[in-house]
Amino acid sequence: MTDIERESMEYDVVIVGGGPSGLSAAIRLKQLDADLNVVVLEKGSEVGAHILSGAVLDPCGLDALIPDWKAKGAPLNTPVREDNFYMLGEAGGIRIPNWPMPPLMNNHGNYIVSMANVCRWMAEQAEELGVEVFPGMACSELVYGDAGEVKGVIAGEFGRAPDGTPGPGYEPGMILYGKYVLLGEGVRGSLSKEVIAKYDLSAGHCPQKFGLGMKEIWEIDPAKHREGTVTHTMGWPLGKNAGGGSFIYHLENNQVYVGFVVHLNYENPHLYPYMEFQRFKHHPMVAELLKGGKRVAYGARAISEGGWQSLPKLTFPGGALLGCAAGMVNVPRIKGNHNAMLSGKAAAEAAHAALAAGRSGDELTGYEAAVRGGAIGKDLKRVRNVKPLWSKFGMMISLALGGFDMWTNNLLGLSLLGTIKHGKTDAAATGEAAKFKPIDYPKPDGTLSFDRLTNVSFSFTNHEEEQPCHLRLADPSIPIKVNLPKYAEPAQRYCPAGVYEVLQGEDGPRFQINFQNCVHCKTCDIKDPSQNINWTTPQGGEGPNYPNM
Repeated sequence: MTDIERESMEYDVVIVGGGPSGLSAAIRLKQLDADLNVVVLEKGSEVGAHILSGAVLDPCGLDALIPDWKAKGAPLNTPVREDNFYMLGEAGGIRIPNWPMPPLMNNHGNYIVSMANVCRWMAEQAEELGVEVFPGMACSELVYGDAGEVKGVIAGEFGRAPDGTPGPGYEPGMILYGKYVLLGEGVRGSLSKEVIAKYDLSAGHCPQKFGLGMKEIWEIDPAKHREGTVTHTMGWPLGKNAGGGSFIYHLENNQVYVGFVVHLNYENPHLYPYMEFQRFKHHPMVAELLKGGKRVAYGARAISEGGWQSLPKLTFPGGALLGCAAGMVNVPRIKGNHNAMLSGKAAAEAAHAALAAGRSGDELTGYEAAVRGGAIGKDLKRVRNVKPLWSKFGMMISLALGGFDMWTNNLLGLSLLGTIKHGKTDAAATGEAAKFKPIDYPKPDGTLSFDRLTNVSFSFTNHEEEQPCHLRLADPSIPIKVNLPKYAEPAQRYCPAGVYEVLQGEDGPRFQINFQNCVHCKTCDIKDPSQNINWTTPQGGEGPNYPNM
């Protein structure tokens, strides 16, 4: 609504997102020039509330940003002591030895961490340097200048009624202007999606690819706890239905991270990623570990998996994309936080140089060059064929070819396979329901496995119900008229929070959106085969409240 009057504030740099990339950018800017005015806007109720990651952290990003992080008390408390990799069948598994794996797969020197807590600590470091950090400030719109450049954001709007009109307690929010605006929203951020489309940043690059990561924190029997142990698995229960695998990380305090990733380019629309995760925990190896323990938290989020080929142009007039907003995850390593930090640092250095030269609102071309020609580019380029090989040939062949390709990159600095392109988008990969058999999933037992709504309560998610639904349908008729007959409406299954339902009524089926359950994973925006769902930000401070994910 263009007639709404808003107060405004001006900054040198406005950063959207209080994750590892945005906070790294803020810290580096203030390290370079303490007089710069820098603000970080975070949509979660606090920094860390919306951060979910595995996570085994490669500290190279922190080393570059804050070399004395140990002395400053960074919460990297659990060094990796043991690295295991298993190929699972339904009744057992085979451990794959570590020696044939390329050196980059070695977790020696890395740490099992809560990235939520790492980000909370990083926010403290930023504030000590003078960065203004505002949690609970969802950025709902971009503000453009006369030349088409991004010049700011609208943040902190509250109180719209369900129909979108201002309600009785309406607060219009503020415009925060920046000479540069850095987008560190994470995977499939709504503002990042807008600028990628507006400036055609993906032109000449492969479509971005994604996975869905789901995670639980368990407190287990101390006798079974092995602090510092990292275990990854592939195979059962997914089999040929989808790519993906699991992680089990033993952190401190007898806690274990149990996670499951499903690649979203699966074809069978009957696949139910959340139930694949729940079934996985009944594998004998996993069930024995968790027996006698209790789940204390749950969450989910999408993961960018396209890597080097899918990395869009990183700069646009007035700003840049950071970290997972662009897609900087090293898929075989299942790591992206180190690259997020390095990208934030590189963007800050480019912005600082531009500001020192008296520039604003233009493109930070130095950032693009630093990412593609530096440590991030090297990290992504040497593993660039692992994901497309898996997509084209399946798990077993891709393990051999992908390993060979990573070894040649490691030894020769080049790939004998060249650069294999990704195929269609994950949405377009979805097949018609009639061509696939439905999958029968066991009912959760309430001890090892849980129904979705019960688990969502362990994400501590909350949304004010009297607001517009932030999950917007371009055409409200498509779920029932197109997606239901053609694809068995997969939104009922791909959402890990039970947001979407098809309910039977007197007038036939109807599509219901329970937006209050949304954990902000963005899977619907990615996987909907009709690309009819647009994820936007709800009011600031709402969504999950992850404790130490």
